Amino acid sequence: MFNRILILLVTALFVSACAANGNNPTASRTTSVGNVLTDKEGMTLYIFTRDTAGVSNCAGNCAVNWPPFMAEEGATGSGKFSVITRGDGARQWAYDGMPLYYWVGDTQPGDTNGQGVNDVWFVVEVEAKSTESRTTSSGSYGY
Repeated sequence: MFNRILILLVTALFVSACAANGNNPTASRTTSVGNVLTDKEGMTLYIFTRDTAGVSNCAGNCAVNWPPFMAEEGATGSGKFSVITRGDGARQWAYDGMPLYYWVGDTQPGDTNGQGVNDVWFVVEVEAKSTESRTTSSGSYGY
């Protein structure tokens, strides 16, 4: 009986530690452009097509308008999520290697005002009831 309780306690602590480390930093939300990747508060996340896997090319004024989705100290990736190091040394979340950003023009959860800006900024569209995502013909980038 004691061993079972100990195993349950250790499992619960492990799950809590994973959550605290940011292993699941996102959620998804149905929006006007489909089901998209968001932060846990429902704010839409975007990718910049001028980035490359593991490298953010959005700094300075770009990062003012497109704030990076920053990773907390000690956060580690899991599955398709990873943490990259920006040019300034800050840590940023990435999905399938692509750095993730917010758009300054989104003010409420579910806003997708950054979709298609300058034909280089796109939401990450995901399947409605799974963690898998898809490519669409609507200009969204699915993974």
